[in-house]
Amino acid sequence: MKKILTLSIAFLFGIIMVNAQNPVSFGIRAGINFQNINGKESNGSKLQNGLTTGFNAGVTADIPIGVDFYLQPGILYSLKGAKLKNYEYWGTRFNGDLKLSYIEIPLNLLYKPVLGKGKLLVGFGPYVAFGIGGKADLTNSSKKYDVKFKKDVSLSDLATTPFYYKPLDAGANIFVGYQFNKKFSVQLNSQLGLLKLNSTIDGAEQGDAAHKNTGFGVSMGYRLK
Repeated sequence: MKKILTLSIAFLFGIIMVNAQNPVSFGIRAGINFQNINGKESNGSKLQNGLTTGFNAGVTADIPIGVDFYLQPGILYSLKGAKLKNYEYWGTRFNGDLKLSYIEIPLNLLYKPVLGKGKLLVGFGPYVAFGIGGKADLTNSSKKYDVKFKKDVSLSDLATTPFYYKPLDAGANIFVGYQFNKKFSVQLNSQLGLLKLNSTIDGAEQGDAAHKNTGFGVSMGYRLK
């Protein structure tokens, strides 16, 4: 995972260097997420999870590639998760609050035409994210579990925590917003995870289980240049 993260960061810097002759602008962005984990349980039934509150914060770059069009890579810290409701994990049911921490790398195509005294923001693109930690606070247990990220786990691994997830997530972003002047902006974001989060157990899938991150939120940005 560290190798993939290093290569991804190097790729982003490579894009910036290749476009160094264009006026690249950098910025910071932070906001609130409303996250969930949707999908199926191992028996094929739909997950009953609810929304939990998270956040994201990080840096982005706007790289001009055409008239009003930009390539917008970034590096963000993103807190995701779900409100667990009758959540089945390898034969056990849980209720509570699950938080998953990721380092996320989006690569969006941004359309930014002049609108009024500012600019309209419309963007979409893929993201990859790397799990770095998390907590599960359960209402039907006095114990708080650490979340661990591992692609494949053993039954002995599950004796320490039932909350294992694959370290790599990936999906799609879409957002719309408005840049009020040359520095401040606000946008509405939505995100759809496309990869299964749930780890395999001794190399085997957990039946029909397919847990995926989804979310939406609002964020504010400040352009540094």
